[in-house]
Amino acid sequence: MKENSESSSEYGDISPIPENILFAKYEIGRLLGCGAFAKVYQARNIQTGQTVAIKAISKQKIVQEGFVSNIKKEISIMRKLHHTYIIKLFEVLATKAKIYFVMEFVTGGELFAKIPKCRCREDLTRRYFQQLISAVGYCHSHGVFHRDLKPENLLIDANGDLKVSDFGLSAITSQNRVLYTCCGTPAYVAPEILARRGYNGSKIDIWSCGVILFLLNSGYLPFDCKSLPGIYEKIHKGEYCVPKRTSPGLRHLFSRLLDTNPATRITVDEIIQDPWFSKGYKEIKFHDYDDKYLTKGMNPQNDSLNAFDIISFSRGIDLSGLFESFDKSVAVESDRFITAETPENIATKIGEVAAGAKLTMTKHGDWKLNLEGPSGKLFVGIEMYRLTESLAVVEVRSYEGVWEKRFQPLLSTLIYNPETSAE
Repeated sequence: MKENSESSSEYGDISPIPENILFAKYEIGRLLGCGAFAKVYQARNIQTGQTVAIKAISKQKIVQEGFVSNIKKEISIMRKLHHTYIIKLFEVLATKAKIYFVMEFVTGGELFAKIPKCRCREDLTRRYFQQLISAVGYCHSHGVFHRDLKPENLLIDANGDLKVSDFGLSAITSQNRVLYTCCGTPAYVAPEILARRGYNGSKIDIWSCGVILFLLNSGYLPFDCKSLPGIYEKIHKGEYCVPKRTSPGLRHLFSRLLDTNPATRITVDEIIQDPWFSKGYKEIKFHDYDDKYLTKGMNPQNDSLNAFDIISFSRGIDLSGLFESFDKSVAVESDRFITAETPENIATKIGEVAAGAKLTMTKHGDWKLNLEGPSGKLFVGIEMYRLTESLAVVEVRSYEGVWEKRFQPLLSTLIYNPETSAE
């Protein structure tokens, strides 16, 4: 397939496909949607006639934005998950400039569009939630934690069944391992992620499922606010208002799902036993690993295979140097934590380290800091939001790994620890 020399800055240099045949195998059809660095097309497998969805991803854009590891994880995770309510990954192909995910085609759109119908029908809300928990429980049993569950990442197929998609922020780990990476969409993020004290991947997925269930039932988010600080404050306090028409059983389930204490938050096994949830629930038998869609000769038990190993099995493609031709110096990393320090103290401490690193710190009001190099190039951007009278959320955006290299030692003095601090 020829690469189009035209570019589109809005979608990360993903150009329209000039020829409608990809690798002499897929006939490309209409454009289904656009993202930050990808476009999704409807396509047809010429050999089998099967309709598929193909996500075309710009390699250059994902390197520039620091999403290489996300793409790696998404491929390796989707490769190992085979469940009725999870999007299937059939194949991964690549050219010099793009990576192509060949996936199951889902016709019903996003769950978000179904919310107006759900909020008047508790039975439909229950059905979608049962399917979501079935998929999430399956993921957790395979050591996969999604970490970005929201209606936009839940699709509906032609049969009206739910499909979980977008595993780019997922983590693969053991059930008991503590995670630290800040991720997720603000309105769906669990309070322990904001606290930056480490978290259990299964517990934060359960919290997000609770937010989704609340949205399906009420038509609005439990922790909604016009400002980001307002959202964080409501999440931190666990403050939400259930519609009066909500049944007692569902109210009780909300209290267990949206428990701000992860230690007492409900588990998947407990959800399945819940009286409101279990009504009409039919447990799905999990599929055994089936490698037929990707490659032959791969050992499903070989956990050392990474995404590049998987892609390299794609017919006729040598991707041993997949990203090396791109400039990695512009990669972006982000961090988020809660602190009891005042903005003034934070600015003072960061300023001291910045001076030693020969970076210039500029303040924008009381709550924003920029750290720039000698040429005025931005290396670190910091923004603070008031969470409570004594706590604030600090968000960091770092270029070229400067925050991790220079400022990570500061975290021990900035992060709020409720065991040693008092609000």
